Parts: sequence; structure tokens; C-alpha cells
Amino acid sequence: MTMRRLTVLQSFPEPRATTNPYIVMLAAAIREQPDAKLLTFSWRTALTHRYDVFHIHWPEILLEGRTPLRALARQLLTALLLLRIAVLRTPVVRTVHNLDLPEGINRRQRFLLERFARLTTLRITLNDRTTLPEGTEAVTIVHGHYRTWFADAPRRRPVAGRLAYFGLIRRYKNVQALVKAFRGLATDASLQVGGRPSAPELAAEIAELAAGDDRISLTFAFLTDDELVGIATAAELVVLPYREMHNSGGTLAALSLDRPVLIPDNEVNRALALEVGEDWVRRYSGELTTEVLREALTGVQERPPVGRPDLSAREWDAVGSEHISAYRRALQLARFRVGTTRPTQRRRYSW
Repeated sequence: MTMRRLTVLQSFPEPRATTNPYIVMLAAAIREQPDAKLLTFSWRTALTHRYDVFHIHWPEILLEGRTPLRALARQLLTALLLLRIAVLRTPVVRTVHNLDLPEGINRRQRFLLERFARLTTLRITLNDRTTLPEGTEAVTIVHGHYRTWFADAPRRRPVAGRLAYFGLIRRYKNVQALVKAFRGLATDASLQVGGRPSAPELAAEIAELAAGDDRISLTFAFLTDDELVGIATAAELVVLPYREMHNSGGTLAALSLDRPVLIPDNEVNRALALEVGEDWVRRYSGELTTEVLREALTGVQERPPVGRPDLSAREWDAVGSEHISAYRRALQLARFRVGTTRPTQRRRYSW
């Protein structure tokens, strides 16, 4: 039996050169599915077009603006969108990229984000270790790999003793600790850091920590694909010392480029090591120290990983198909709930 074609509105606009590759690859994977039509986000589309499912990724982005007036206007539009979703009982599917509400939001933003949470029909987790409130409807669809995305980018030979960090630089990603720990390594080591800092103050802090050590190279800018691949593949070991790591596109990017990673030890990262191969995912507990870096780099040099990381469970055709199944499940859940009363008590949702 032929199933009705679904129309799905995504919460991101038509991808551009600087768009997160995960979003670009997801959009392409869904568009390749024969029984779905994908709409990208604009306020006109969200408020006036017909669609079966609204899939949201980072709802806080809808509330932001370059000026306070623009931010207020977008928050009013978000309130209208929430009203439309509630009145039409449109299923909302939410990918859980982050576990908690963003920092620094005001009461109005918090109210709108909590309203989005209450209207969410189904959550998509990127790994099966994500903790959600009891009774939450959820499915797990793993983050796809980046092998096809980086296929045409030129690669470099690894430099002996080279460590690297790449990606957006935010405080929780703890690049400061990496620079501090690196400075204690022997002189034949080097460190390359590339990415756009979230604030000028953070860039200045990292630059001050690196001052006087010409083994440390800092590139504070948005990285093109070629630049990212150059930094990653020139390294013997990619280090991502996040204070909290639950879903890391950077880790998958490094593995997709066949480079081992050093990341914090937790349940999610232990499962990733079992999936792709233990030698590709080195882990540490507690603070990142010079000794941790030394042991990890020595381990990679004395026992380099063999072959390639096993990313066979992260093919994008399967990711696209599983998203369509999730949208259909959300539609079924929404139909089942028609006429039922939603609970009025406040609940804590994972973000």
C-alpha cells in the first residue's frame, strides 16, 4: 500500500555555505526519500503554509535577533507559530541536540521555550544514553558521518607530535585547559587550534595563555571545509576537551577523517569507542592535564589505529529513512491524543 506523502517543515532556512553540515546532510537525506517533501524555514512558510509535521532543532535560534527590537519581533512571531501549532494540532518533532536550556535567556524566552517543550509530540535523541523525563515519547536516530561531506577536501599527512582542536570555540569546550596542558609537553610537540570564538574576551584569554610558545598556532575564524580538514588531518591526535560532551559533531568529523580523538570519558563516549573501535576513541577522566596529553599522544604513536573507524551504522540513507518513520509516528501520536487533556503541571524537559 502506498503511503501518503508527508510535508515536513524544518526549523532551519535553506542551507548556505556557513550552515552546520549536519543540517545540510539531513536536508539532503530527507529530500531523497520518495514519500516526503521538505520545506525549509521562513516565517511566511511557518505561519501560512500547510505542513504535516514541524521538526525543530534549536528552538532558541527562532527567538534571537541582531538587535533587541528584532529579537522581540521574532519572539512575537514565535508566539504566533506556537498558537498555530496548538490550534491545528500540528505534531512537533524535536531533535535533542542539547540537554539543558541555553544560558543567559530572559523570562519571555524561557516561557516560549518551555511552551515548545510542552507542544512537542516526539523527541529524536542522537544516542540511546540521553535521559528524558518519564513518559516522554522518543526515538534514537544516530548522527550521520561526514565522510561524503569531506570527500573532496585535500588532506595532509600527520605531523609527528601534532595535536589539534577545531570547531566553534565556546567556554564549555574548554580550549583554555588544552592550551595550559599542552605547554608542559616536550618541545617536539605542536598544537593547532582553529575555530571562531563565541566572544572576543574568550579569544583574548586563549591568546594570552598561548603567548610566548611558538609551537601553538591559533586561527580565530570560521573555518572553511578545506581549512578544517587541513587542521584535522595534519594532527596525530584531535583533542576535544569539552567540560560536558553528549553529542559531538566534532568527534564524528575527526573520525570521518580517520583521525583518533581524545575526549572526556563518559557513558556516551564509551559506547562510541565500542562502536567505532577502541583505538580511535581515547578517553580521560577528570581534568585535562599535561600527563593526560602525553599518555594519549604516546599511545597513538606507539599503537596507531589500524584501518578506518567503523562508521557503518551512520550512513545517511538510513538516517533519512528513520526520520520519515519518526515523522509518521509523531502523526500517529498526535491523532491518538486528539480529545485528550494535556497535564497542567510543569515538567522539566531535556534540551
